[in-house]
Amino acid sequence: MKRALPILAVLMALLAAIAIANPFFLEPAGFLALLKRAAPLVVLAAGQYFVIVSGEFDLSVGSLVTAEVVIAARLIDGDESATWPVLALLVAAGLLVGLVNGVLTTKLRVPSFIVTLGMLLVLSGAVFLWTGGAPRGALSEGFRAFGRGGLGPVPWPVPWSVPWSVPILLAVGAAAIWLMRAGFGRTLIATGDNERAAALSGVRVGRVKVCAFMLSGLSAAVAAILLGGFAGVSAQVGQGLEFSAITAVVLGGVALGGGRGSVLAAMAGAVTLEALFTLLNLYGISGALEFTVQGVIIIAAVAAGAIRLPWKPTPRRGDAHAAS
Repeated sequence: MKRALPILAVLMALLAAIAIANPFFLEPAGFLALLKRAAPLVVLAAGQYFVIVSGEFDLSVGSLVTAEVVIAARLIDGDESATWPVLALLVAAGLLVGLVNGVLTTKLRVPSFIVTLGMLLVLSGAVFLWTGGAPRGALSEGFRAFGRGGLGPVPWPVPWSVPWSVPILLAVGAAAIWLMRAGFGRTLIATGDNERAAALSGVRVGRVKVCAFMLSGLSAAVAAILLGGFAGVSAQVGQGLEFSAITAVVLGGVALGGGRGSVLAAMAGAVTLEALFTLLNLYGISGALEFTVQGVIIIAAVAAGAIRLPWKPTPRRGDAHAAS
């Protein structure tokens, strides 16, 4: 929790600035609308966190989101009865892509940057070949309800409509925190901190990294379900999300080299990034600057890590290795 305090403080400042620019934001409906917009990125950031903290990268999630939304629209084509089978298929596809990324990275020793960049191109090309640049089909109302629908007015504990994205975010956040507090989280951080030392201490490094990639693929599937419901079907629906997710993670203070960071801070970084874009939009600043802002954040985060690195004390021989 302590590692999340700096980014939470930044988030509070941004929310206050948004409320000053738009008093409607002080109402619960305004804040819930922000959470609905941020939900896909928050889920992606949680998945990207698992990969980055293990010392790897996943650049394929944006194209995976696009592929899953396009596939869902084609298979459902407005048929309500196909909604749940297609949802299950999307989850399985996300896990499969994560498995392939993880196996290629760990078994063939191909850098994850190259593997996932290749997967990005493969998925993007497959989507374009299948759709010709114009997706066909339509999502059912049941599918779209996850992204744009709500639980309806709930008399207790809140008297307003709560988007489905809010309980989904709470569930994802609780699961991610539980995983990081369990043995898997400790071995994941130990792997990212010092892969060789983790292997010598008995950690199955390859298996841990494959699981991290599969979690990232699963998060992309959930994000696709939310984003498809919220934004609809497009051949560019997931474009650039991989970089937004990485930006959110580093904004949350997670080290790009792995071994350090909090999943709660990574998710808060995604909400902070969405709040920053909302504030820029309120002040009439061009949305084209979003990529510029993300680039500055990534460069600043890497530079800050490089500056701190020389001051990190070197453990003496015989000292116990701290994974956390």
